[in-house]
Amino acid sequence: MSVAPSDAFHRKIDYLRLSITDRCNLRCLYCMPEEGVAKFEHAQILSYEEILRLARICISMGISKVRITGGEPLVRKEALKLCRAIAGIEGLESLTMTTNGVLLCDFAKELFQAGIRRVNISLDTLKPERFLQITRRDLFKRVWAGIMAAQQAGFSTVKINTVVMAGINDDEIEDLARLTFRSALHVRFIEYMPFKEDAYQARFFPAARILDRLRPLGRLEEVSAGEADGPAKHYSFKGALGKIGVIGAVSNHFCSRCNRLRLTADGKLKTCLFSADETDLRLLLRTGAKDSDITDAIVSAVQKKPERHHLGDPVFRKCIARPMFSIGG
Repeated sequence: MSVAPSDAFHRKIDYLRLSITDRCNLRCLYCMPEEGVAKFEHAQILSYEEILRLARICISMGISKVRITGGEPLVRKEALKLCRAIAGIEGLESLTMTTNGVLLCDFAKELFQAGIRRVNISLDTLKPERFLQITRRDLFKRVWAGIMAAQQAGFSTVKINTVVMAGINDDEIEDLARLTFRSALHVRFIEYMPFKEDAYQARFFPAARILDRLRPLGRLEEVSAGEADGPAKHYSFKGALGKIGVIGAVSNHFCSRCNRLRLTADGKLKTCLFSADETDLRLLLRTGAKDSDITDAIVSAVQKKPERHHLGDPVFRKCIARPMFSIGG
């Protein structure tokens, strides 16, 4: 197996977040308008054959971890077939998925059988009426059933991802954290990020304040999440079955240890979530490029990976070109 490529700042890049669709069955208020948005045309989206080819190339280069994302990945037909194919690539060490959980109760067992070993489930509230307010869909019970199904399916880690928004769900930080006392769930609190400039200042709730809210619940110790390590700082309450994660993407960024690439559903390679720079791999795929040509393009992109994002700059925030659903969660 090849050694993972390193960028100009000596970071080993061994993680690929692979979006397979820009479509979603929720309309979260921080992601897209209720009426939806214009979607990619069918011809713009990478075929499964193209995705699989790129996955093979990346893994042959030393990428050892792949996460399937969307939009909502489970809305794309035959997503399980793709998962099985990627899981079978020699050299892959970890295959995971991020989902909103709506379809997870139907697919949890099959996902595990297909080779997925960890799932991240987006859930911003434990209140059904608030779930409707945030997602604009009355589907809380299905998502909760999906979380229960995931815990029973055998995944090594089941994470809940919560975007904390001031004045909307910040009053539930403690209740969400308490889930870890009675369950092996990992609950991760994520700072609200500026994909919608008009709401950013009012809704931003920093990681430091999240921790301040957690400490009165009990003795909170910083821990390692082991194979589930990532951008979060991990904690555990004494005696708890699960773990807490806090992701300070804005106030306490993790750029110095960023190890990831992102491939959008329309075939653009991004080395930073908040950079407008993209490498068009779809064009290479569809104009007869050899695997070595695509490898060279990926290496070149990795070498140009920025040292860090500049989310603290309000001018930069206005320049974000893609909404999150079209990049991949």
